[in-house]
Amino acid sequence: MSLNKVLLIGNLTRAPELRYTPSGTAVADLRMAVNRNYSTQSGEKREETCFLTVVVWGKQAESCGEYLDKGSQIFVEGRLQTRDWETKDGQKRSATEVVAERVQFMSRTKGAGGTAGAGAPAAVSAAPAFAADEHGGDDDVPF
Repeated sequence: MSLNKVLLIGNLTRAPELRYTPSGTAVADLRMAVNRNYSTQSGEKREETCFLTVVVWGKQAESCGEYLDKGSQIFVEGRLQTRDWETKDGQKRSATEVVAERVQFMSRTKGAGGTAGAGAPAAVSAAPAFAADEHGGDDDVPF
């Protein structure tokens, strides 16, 4: 048995980058900062920040592009995925990303006066992870 599940709350460090695959499926990259506060053994308070890329597919990606902006606080439920590729000059690269299954808007949405409830959906469920292909899988999204 195995489990690949990620739950995160943090803020966007920049506006979502929305694009479309050649087959027309929307995909958005969200750059997210997640803070961790802790105390050292000597009692000194510290904070560390983890920067993550969140990939969102389908209608949920379009909603993120429409309603979110730099500084927006979001809750993300998803899974980790690692991609490997080779650059044009032959160097091997890899990246670990969060593939979102659900993004909940918690604050600071575009044109909503700073609250998630004024004009933006509070939560949007993603299509299944395989929705990156031509099939989209958006039919179950509630809007």
